Amino acid sequence: MKKSFGGNSPLLAHLSMFGACAGWGLMAPIGKEAMMNGVSGLGMVTFRVAGACVLFWIASLFAKHETVPWRDKLMFAGAALFGLILNQCCYTIGLSITSPINASIATTSMPIFAMLLSALILKEPITGKKATGVLMGCSGALILILTSASHANDKVGDLRGDLLCLCAQFSFALYLSLFRPLIQRYNVFTINRYMFTWGVVMLLPLTYGEALSSINANLSARTWAEVAYVVCVGTFFGYILTMIGQRTLRPTVVSVYNYVQPVVSVAASLLMGIGVLKPTHALAVVLVFSGVWLVTTSKSRKDMQKELLQNTHSHAPS
Repeated sequence: MKKSFGGNSPLLAHLSMFGACAGWGLMAPIGKEAMMNGVSGLGMVTFRVAGACVLFWIASLFAKHETVPWRDKLMFAGAALFGLILNQCCYTIGLSITSPINASIATTSMPIFAMLLSALILKEPITGKKATGVLMGCSGALILILTSASHANDKVGDLRGDLLCLCAQFSFALYLSLFRPLIQRYNVFTINRYMFTWGVVMLLPLTYGEALSSINANLSARTWAEVAYVVCVGTFFGYILTMIGQRTLRPTVVSVYNYVQPVVSVAASLLMGIGVLKPTHALAVVLVFSGVWLVTTSKSRKDMQKELLQNTHSHAPS
């Protein structure tokens, strides 16, 4: 099946993931400021899911129509649960009570979760190099959490918010591991139209009141512009670009682009005056980045099988 907006170009896939994560990195301080000025965490999640759903339905009118069997339509409900509802609720609510710097540092844990889930679900090998990376990454996350627990300040961090942001990364890593075959079958607009429609069905009955309260809160034009950025750039374009990357790249490679988020988020947070960079944050970043680098540069099962096959051929009798 020919797919629009993605193909199989590795360069396009890498550029798409870079663009998505850069947009998400900027979304952390922008979304945080909106939630400091009248938008609740659940209200922001509702705006993200419902707003992006409308945009994807409009965009799908101009994309190639694809027939989706009922089995896949139901599978999109599971994809929406892990890739949208749990991911966005945990991250956005976590961001509302912790610092944008901590929230972005937490996103770098996703490659570690992806490696562990790939081992369990896709039977990818866990090598010594990967295990070392996991240990380093977990150490960085632990330092981050302990720092937050001792401060409990929304500029330095909050334990509850950090844990919610980590849960969001686990949820998205599970989505990447479980639903990659489904994502590869359809174009990005078909995928997101169904995922966000299921997201609205699951979320809106529970959060309608929160969204209505935010609408009635007499928000400033700047706050609405920040909400629009979260919906349009952080959600609509972010998910399009992620799908393009996910179609070609392995889950661990997709997740490694989370490197970009804290770099953008830390810079923006400091410039906006809504974040404080502590020495322990820098140590956590170094440990997590080093751990993720070890994980993502380790050999995959496919690489090891290819290497074994080459060695077998080279030692075969002539």
